[in-house]
Amino acid sequence: QVQLAESGGTLVQAGGSLRLSCAARGRDFSSYAMAWFRQAPGKDRDFVAAANWNGLNTNYADSVKGRFTISRDDVRNVVYLQMNSLKAEDTAVYYCAAREFRATMSPSDFRFWGQGTQVTVSS
Repeated sequence: QVQLAESGGTLVQAGGSLRLSCAARGRDFSSYAMAWFRQAPGKDRDFVAAANWNGLNTNYADSVKGRFTISRDDVRNVVYLQMNSLKAEDTAVYYCAAREFRATMSPSDFRFWGQGTQVTVSS
């Protein structure tokens, strides 16, 4: 079992930067793949970024490539999402998710979820 708690969401101007954090509680955090998803009002929950259990393999949605970076600290049991050059279309609730070992891009593959943190980008 893994419990996840996101933080860092806020209102930011377009072009700005923000770092989201996801603190994990539970055993064997280092064996879990971690991912970020986001959901805008009235839309599906979309994949943003993921890192495999070893942190060496990462994957990004095309819409955030070159702007967002996922990283993990297995000592502190935290995963981060650094977001740069933010756009109005990045506005959404951002969710952290975990599953064993290998990351995927499908929300249905992830067993554990945080409660979400709101990111609003003003244009």
